[in-house]
Amino acid sequence: MRILMWFRTDLRLHDHAPLQAALELKAEVVPAYCFDPRQFGHTSFGFPKTGAFRGKFLHESVQDLRVSLQELGSDLLILQGEPEVVLPQLAQDLRCNAVYYHQEATPEEIQVETALTQALDTLGLSAREFWGHTLHNPEDIPFAIADLPELFTQFRKRVEAASTIYPPLPAPHSLPPLPKAALDLAEEGPTLQDLGLETSIPDPRAQWICKGGETAGKHRLQTYIWERDRLRVYKQTRNGMLNPDDSSKLSPWLALGCLSPRYIHAEVQRYEAARVQNDSTYWLIFELLWRDYFRWICKKHGTRIFRVSGLRGLKLPWSQNREVFEHWQWGQTGYPLVDASMRELSSTGFMSNRGRQNVASFLTKNLGINWQMGAEWFESQLVDYDPCSNWGNWNYTAGVGNDARGFRFFNITKQAKDYDPQGEYVKHWLPELANIPSPKVHTPWQLLPVEQTRFGLELGKTYPLPMVDLWKSAKAQEQVYEKACNSQGV
Repeated sequence: MRILMWFRTDLRLHDHAPLQAALELKAEVVPAYCFDPRQFGHTSFGFPKTGAFRGKFLHESVQDLRVSLQELGSDLLILQGEPEVVLPQLAQDLRCNAVYYHQEATPEEIQVETALTQALDTLGLSAREFWGHTLHNPEDIPFAIADLPELFTQFRKRVEAASTIYPPLPAPHSLPPLPKAALDLAEEGPTLQDLGLETSIPDPRAQWICKGGETAGKHRLQTYIWERDRLRVYKQTRNGMLNPDDSSKLSPWLALGCLSPRYIHAEVQRYEAARVQNDSTYWLIFELLWRDYFRWICKKHGTRIFRVSGLRGLKLPWSQNREVFEHWQWGQTGYPLVDASMRELSSTGFMSNRGRQNVASFLTKNLGINWQMGAEWFESQLVDYDPCSNWGNWNYTAGVGNDARGFRFFNITKQAKDYDPQGEYVKHWLPELANIPSPKVHTPWQLLPVEQTRFGLELGKTYPLPMVDLWKSAKAQEQVYEKACNSQGV
């Protein structure tokens, strides 16, 4: 028996159910990855769907998988084209009996799976799908997907009380070689330039640069948990924005499946047994459950999470003012925490979770800009882009998500003082504010002309004045929000 193994966002060898199933059948395995040109086009608002940093991380992850497969005696066929077209033809040419793959939860990816299955069926070939992106399998959670709770807390409590997280599947020690017919197809694959991507140049200010692939992901996990012993204080430090080890930074490898959540869970359990079990060790698993929840929600609600009205079906008169959006996009709002976060994103492909919440709140609750524009910009830029988590979080922040709690907005100034009290983060990414004393750096608009001169700043020229008044703009948006809720009975 010969099986074509289609790798997607599961670029790893550990905890890989399709691979394990094929090996248990003693089948010949033909691993393949397909660069889909649709992933390198543009979003509906015209942003590159896959930006330079995300593209580089993906490319590195695919290459790392190939090296790992070669070390085990196999190889990876790296293809270009629409998977539902390329893979059936490849399976037929190589006389494969079936295609195995991990299924996804969002509509675009599911459409590809459906088209692939139909194309294989016409050729007399079969497809077999597996679930492998969450801590639990669908059959192991205590409710059907259609009955999934609409509040995370209800989901979490029931899952924690009634579901088991199984150990990750081991990685194989060896693999059968590629069949002779496939050897000629085992080439290097497209370059970043072939994919239409610019070379991403690391910003010298970047405090953390991640490399794609299972090898690098495992190294990060080992370093963070064991060598630097940072899991011990994760809950206390996770909101830090400048120090690379304030949070786990595992999300890029989770997004592409270079690390399995069950593999991380197993390492946390091992750490708890060997060193300490505390609120921080629990909190990392808590965050993985949030990630799972968004994936289950996508599976339940389909396209709703991508609609402007969101999961709540709440229609709001969002603005799509490009000029206003671009001030936010490039970090020119006049609010240092927002600007520093947005400049870090465009310079590195990453931003802390605390930063993401603040910039999303500012875009939607202060500027009144269509949240989909922000979600698409994040999709383009983030190295850890995951459609379920990204769009789920934007739904929530915009007030159109299933777990929304009325009109909630972040007090940017207070957040900045709470989480960047010395102004180290904003000064790092906003050099024009570097000379301002820490107590004043988060409110530069309050500086007197003489202070501006003293600190080498000229508001409106070297650094922008605030686009809007924080409180007045939030109050105006709240009135719009409440009016829509009342009129629509949402």
